[in-house]
Amino acid sequence: MDQPFYASTAYNPASIPDQPPSVERSWIKRFAKVRLPWGNTQDVAPERIFCDPTPSSLRFWETVEKERLEQKAQGTYVPPLFEGMDLHQKYDHVHFRYALLSGKSQFWIYLTTIGKGFFFILLVLNIPVHFAMFSVSDESFLEFSINSLIEFYSWLIGIPLACWALGSFVIRKLPRLWFKPSRGPLWELNRRTGLVTVFDYDNNGEYKKNGTIGEITAPFYEFDAYIATSPDRQGLPMNVLYLAHRYRDIVINFGYLVAPDRSPQLPCALWDFFQNFMDTSRPLPDLPCYEQYRPLDPVTAEHDRRTGRDPRYWIDMDDETFKGKVKDMLRRIDAIDTMSRFNLMVRHVHYTD
Repeated sequence: MDQPFYASTAYNPASIPDQPPSVERSWIKRFAKVRLPWGNTQDVAPERIFCDPTPSSLRFWETVEKERLEQKAQGTYVPPLFEGMDLHQKYDHVHFRYALLSGKSQFWIYLTTIGKGFFFILLVLNIPVHFAMFSVSDESFLEFSINSLIEFYSWLIGIPLACWALGSFVIRKLPRLWFKPSRGPLWELNRRTGLVTVFDYDNNGEYKKNGTIGEITAPFYEFDAYIATSPDRQGLPMNVLYLAHRYRDIVINFGYLVAPDRSPQLPCALWDFFQNFMDTSRPLPDLPCYEQYRPLDPVTAEHDRRTGRDPRYWIDMDDETFKGKVKDMLRRIDAIDTMSRFNLMVRHVHYTD
């Protein structure tokens, strides 16, 4: 007898069990984080997820795959650098598994990004300063500019420029030096099992002893989503989505996946996306990244058969049409109604705070 595709623990809003009262949070956590309601989701996804990949990227990789198969058939295939390397992340009809690159790889990325950013910031800020200092100088403009470049700008602007140039050179020309996967994934949401997993690299010392990565798992419905707000360097509030277990100290910060934003709408959209992805009573979110996987998910495949969805809806979409889809998605995110929704989880959980 064939086993059902979805596990008995898979998330379905119609079959959430009643659960114990939530553990009361400290006043600091209540002050710093706003709990988001469950249910009544909208079909939204942050731009970072909606646009990765784009339809043009899907077409490019489809062509690459066809050429790869042809070359293999002809015996002329030469594997590209890093083919088959396990980056520990997986995004398909079952897994949303997230991993970072290694600390060494992130160093070169940050060196390039920060160097580039500071170079342009300091360059723009120093233009008015340069003219203000010249106005009280006895030198000609050319002499003053040359002397300032030698004595002042060479290190003030030169240092971030050097960081930008060095990082860019290493990333573009020395991939073996900088590109390394991390030791493993950070967390996973699994549609098939309905479980959330946080990977534990302490694991009571087991990882250091023999490399065993611990796994802390719990059902998706036992978590609550929160928006945490904290100031950036300019003192402006920045919002990020957290997922926190209701009864244990399990917390996932999604700030690496979708960067903190000044508006709460983006974290709200990410929360809707996760609920839609995990919900086995509905098809997968209709996004470019899931188009190739839709026939593999039973609920999604049946939905597409019943509605007559074009299996190449995204991959054959022209760039202008896709730009319109992105604008429409951004408008829907901006108008998202999360904060005014009723929390459907209160039917199954008594919140103590």
